[in-house]
Amino acid sequence: MAGHSKWANIQHRKGRQDAARSKLFSKLSKEITVAAKMGDPDPEKNPRLRLAVKEAKGQSMPKDNIDRAIKKAMGGDAENYDEIRYEGYGPNGVAIIVEAMTDNRNRTASNIRSTFSKNGGNLGETGSVSFMFDRKGEIIYPVSAGDADTIMEAAIEAGAEDVESDEEFHTIYCADTDLNEVSAALDAALGESESAKLIWKPQTTTELGLEDAQKLFKLIEILEDDDDVQNVTANFEVSDEVMAAL
Repeated sequence: MAGHSKWANIQHRKGRQDAARSKLFSKLSKEITVAAKMGDPDPEKNPRLRLAVKEAKGQSMPKDNIDRAIKKAMGGDAENYDEIRYEGYGPNGVAIIVEAMTDNRNRTASNIRSTFSKNGGNLGETGSVSFMFDRKGEIIYPVSAGDADTIMEAAIEAGAEDVESDEEFHTIYCADTDLNEVSAALDAALGESESAKLIWKPQTTTELGLEDAQKLFKLIEILEDDDDVQNVTANFEVSDEVMAAL
C-alpha cells in the first residue's frame, strides 16, 4: 500500500500515547482557531471550520477543547499564524511535503531544515516536489460502514472520484474543492466518517527497503513532533514484510 495512507493507518491502529495525543490535540486546536478566525465561527457557515471540527471529533478530541479553540478566535486573543509549505527529499529520494502553521517563520524554517539535514534528507525550494502530488480531499470510513460496493455507490452518488478499500478502511478521494460537499453527502448516506481532510496524494511512489523505511519513519516522526508542523506527506511505499519488521 502507498505510504501516505499506510502511515496514517499505522498510526490509527497503534493509537497514540498521552503525550502524543496532547500534541495532536494542540495541532487540531490550532487549525480550528485559524479556521474560525478566517471565517464565520459557526461550523455550518464555514466549510474549513466544519472540516476542522469533524477531524477533531474523529480523533476523539473533547468537545470542551473544540469549543475553547473556537472561542479563542472569537475573543480576538488568538495568535496570528502563517501557513507555510516546505518541500524536500528524504532517504532514497522520497519526496516530502511539510505543512506548517507558525508565528515565527525563521524559527520554523531553521528547525525543519535542521531536521532534514540531520536525518538523511535535504530541504528544497517551494515547488520542488509538490508537482509529484495531487491536492485531493480524503474521507475515511471503517470497513464496518459497508462493503466495497456499497461504499463505491455512495461515493459516486456524493460526487467522489475514487475509492480504495482494504481489510480495515475505505478511503474515498474527491477534488479538493469538493471536499466539504462530498463529505456532507457521505455523512448523510453512511453516517459520520472517521476522517475528512485535504491531503497531498502522490502520483507515484518509491518502494523502500527496511533500512530506508526506518530512516524515513524517524525523519517523519521528528518532523511531526515539531509544534509548528501540522501535516507531513511522503510518496513512499513499503511491502507488508517491511511493515512487519518495523
